[in-house]
Amino acid sequence: MEYLLLVLVVVAAVGVVAATSRSSRRRAEERAAAELAPVRRLVDEDVTALGVELQELDLEMAGRELEAGANADYQRALDAYESAKLAAESLTAPDQVRHVTEILEDGRYAMACVRARVEGEPLPTRRPPCFFDPRHGLSVADVSWTPPGGATRDVPACALDVERVRAGAEPDIRKVMVGAQRVPYWQGGKAYQPYAMGYYGSFGPMQWMFVGMLFSGGLDGLGEGLGALGEGVGDMFDGLGEGLGNMFDGFDF
Repeated sequence: MEYLLLVLVVVAAVGVVAATSRSSRRRAEERAAAELAPVRRLVDEDVTALGVELQELDLEMAGRELEAGANADYQRALDAYESAKLAAESLTAPDQVRHVTEILEDGRYAMACVRARVEGEPLPTRRPPCFFDPRHGLSVADVSWTPPGGATRDVPACALDVERVRAGAEPDIRKVMVGAQRVPYWQGGKAYQPYAMGYYGSFGPMQWMFVGMLFSGGLDGLGEGLGALGEGVGDMFDGLGEGLGNMFDGFDF
């Protein structure tokens, strides 16, 4: 009798653990899908923007004979667009977005090289994309900028945004929806970190802007971490309760 009771207890415990694990996994998958959706929209827009830029480049180059180097860079840009499109379609998690934006950054640099070769100019120095919106393309200079409520810092910017900031005007900032608010993409939360790191991760000095400072810095980052911890603990107890409920479903009290 005691042996049978022990077996029942062990089976019940295994059932509770399994139910808890399934519940936690399901909730984690739901969170991942919710995080991916807005970032996927963002990167889809970036892929489309590169496609439009390639069409414009095609019109510029119409009727012009390209030498071997320009041809190679042109093909590199076209390949980048196709690769980015395929990578964007295959996304299953926000972390994978970094690979897409790395490809887009390379494609835009290749396009800049095509234009330089055609005009007989030196190849452009490989600088980070414009900080305010990576779709603006290569930055041309670092400009001193103070974000609302933040510290002044030097950020890479395209020619138009350099002009705006130096004139005291608002730069053309890429914004995303967070809840009911539109905020700069670097304030969109940790799901947007891979998006930015794909564009800027290979430029060492840029990393401080996106790791622990603008995306999840200071007390905001602490609050986000504590919130995630609380959410994980809540999932654990929710799953435990669900498992216990399932275990006793067959009993009448």
